[in-house]
Amino acid sequence: MDFAALKAYLLNKPCTECQFPFGEDVHVFKVKNKMFALIGWRNDLMMLNLKCAPSESLMLQDIFSAITPGYHMDKKHWISVYFDQSVPNGEVLRLIDNSFNLVVSKMTKKDQQSILTLF
Repeated sequence: MDFAALKAYLLNKPCTECQFPFGEDVHVFKVKNKMFALIGWRNDLMMLNLKCAPSESLMLQDIFSAITPGYHMDKKHWISVYFDQSVPNGEVLRLIDNSFNLVVSKMTKKDQQSILTLF
């Protein structure tokens, strides 16, 4: 998956916008001003940080060497996915969906409803 496809998928989520609070080279994706994804580059690889349940995070790290604890994030609740072509695109999309849903699930009922009606 290339940067353009990844960015398009992230921005297609309801109420999502891209911001640059960490500089021009770090794309932060937020739903209702809550971060659910971050795209950056590290060691010449595109990297995607996503929110993830702690139990799933450990399992993913056992399966995929390209998935690590979140770089510069809370290592318990965030993962980094490095795009070395070892993680299938379908799995990346599933992880994005999970991250988005985890963040939305922590919002107020009113905000959740406003997002879910746009699906």
